[in-house]
Amino acid sequence: MVRLTAAALAALPAPVAVPHYDRTAITAGIVHFGVGGFHRAHQAMYVDRLLEAGVGDAASWGICGVGVLEADRRMKQALEDQDHLYTLVLKHPDGTLEPRVIGSIVDYLLAPDDPQAVVEKLADPAVRVVSLTITEGGYNFDQITGEFDAGNPAVQADLAPGALPRTVFGLVVAGLALRRERGIPPFTVMSCDNVPGNGDMARRVFTAFAGLKDAALADWIATEVRFPNSMVDRITPATTDDDRALIASEWGIEDAWPVVAEPFEQWVLEDGFGLGRPAYETVGVQVVADVEPYELMKLRLLNVGHQAIAYFGILAGYTFAHEAARDPLFVALLRRYWDREARLTLHPVPGVDLDEYTAELVERFGNEHVRDTLARLAAESSDRIPKWLVPVVREQIAEGGEVDAAAAVVASWARYAEGVDEAGHPLTIVDRLADSRHAAALAQAGDPVAFLRDESLFGPLAGEPAFTVPYVRALDALHARGAQAALRELLD
Repeated sequence: MVRLTAAALAALPAPVAVPHYDRTAITAGIVHFGVGGFHRAHQAMYVDRLLEAGVGDAASWGICGVGVLEADRRMKQALEDQDHLYTLVLKHPDGTLEPRVIGSIVDYLLAPDDPQAVVEKLADPAVRVVSLTITEGGYNFDQITGEFDAGNPAVQADLAPGALPRTVFGLVVAGLALRRERGIPPFTVMSCDNVPGNGDMARRVFTAFAGLKDAALADWIATEVRFPNSMVDRITPATTDDDRALIASEWGIEDAWPVVAEPFEQWVLEDGFGLGRPAYETVGVQVVADVEPYELMKLRLLNVGHQAIAYFGILAGYTFAHEAARDPLFVALLRRYWDREARLTLHPVPGVDLDEYTAELVERFGNEHVRDTLARLAAESSDRIPKWLVPVVREQIAEGGEVDAAAAVVASWARYAEGVDEAGHPLTIVDRLADSRHAAALAQAGDPVAFLRDESLFGPLAGEPAFTVPYVRALDALHARGAQAALRELLD
C-alpha cells in the first residue's frame, strides 16, 4: 500500500495517470472557496488538464483552496497530508474505472484559523480569479425577491466594527478592499454553483454586502469587478469508505479523500474576466457569450430531474439514483415533466438536441457504478426547488400550460418532509429549513396546502388553483396509496 504523496507518484501503478508537470513551479492564480467533491471532480480537474498540456501561462493558474467552516478542517488536513494531491476516479456505465491523480491544488487555507491570511492571499497580485462552489444556499438571498439577507446573524457578525471576516462575503470583500487600497486591480469572481444567473447573483450579493460596510467600495466593486456566469455539470456523489477501499484494492493507493464521478463533464463559461483567465477552451470548456440557454437547460432538466426521482424514490424504498432511474414509472415521470412542462420554458440551446440530451440524462441517472444516493439528491431542498422548479411552474401557469408533474414533485417533497417513509422508517431530513418544513408537512393533515404557504419559498402558489389542484391530488394519492400508485395515477 502506498500513501498518496508527491514523492510516491513515481511508484503508482501504470493504470493510474499522474501529473507530469512540475508542481513546484506552479503559483496560485485562483483562490477557490468550497473545496468539496464537485470542485475536485470538475474545475480542479480542468486546471489539472491545462497544467498537463502546458498551454501558455498554465503554471500561473494553480489553485489555493479556502475553507470557511470549521467542518472544512478535515479537508484541509487530508489534502495537506497528501501534498494537496487526490485521486479522481471516473466510473463508466460498463464498469470501467478511470483513475487520475489531480495536482492542480497547491495550497489550502482555513479561514477560522487565520482569516487575515485569507484576506492577504486574496490581495496577492498573482491571484486573478476567485471561484466559488459554496452551494445554492451559500448566496444568502431571498428565494422570491432575490435580495441579499442582511439580517443573517453571520453577516451581522461580519459587519460589526473591528470584526475579523468569517463569511465568504466578508472575506472576499475584505480582499477586494485591500486590493483597492493598495492600487491592485480586482480579481474576477467566478461562481460555479447551481444558481440561475450565478454570476449576476454573485455580483448582487457581494456588492450588497460591501454596501453595508462602505458605499464607495460597493460602487467600485459594481463598476470594476467582473462576475461571469457559468453552467457546470458532472454527477459527483459523496466519497464513501467503499470508494477509499476500492482505490486501495485496485491500485494499492491509500488516499484519505478521493473523489468519484461519472465520465460526463460539461462547463459552459461566459467570457468575461478582468485580469485574464486560464485557456479553458483548450481543455474542453465551452467559452461563450451567453450562458443562460445552457444554464436553464441544465437546472430545469437535470437538476429538477434529480429532485423528481429523489423524494418519490425514497418514499418507494429505493436508495440509489440508478434504482429509480431504471424503474419505467420514474422514467415516465421524467419524460412527462421534461416534455410537457420544462422544455416549453427553455430558450434554444446552441448545438444541443434536447431529445438526445434528455435521453442521455436517463442513461446518466441509471449508471449503477456511480452509486449516487437519493438522500444526497434530496438534501437542501429548500435551496433547490424554489430556484429550479418554481420558475418553471410560474412560466407554465402564465402561459396556461401544464404543471401536473411539477406539482407532483413538490407534493413528493412535502410528503418526504413528514420524516417517515411508506414502510414507517424515519427519514433524516438534511435542509437548512428542516424544522419549519417538517412542521409545515405535519400541518397538511388539517390544511392540504400548508406546505406551500411559505411565500419566501413558493411565492403565491398556495393561492393558485392551477397548481394546488394537481398538488393536492398528488399529495392525497401519496398518503392514501403510496408513491408507485401516485405516479401511475399521474401518468394515467
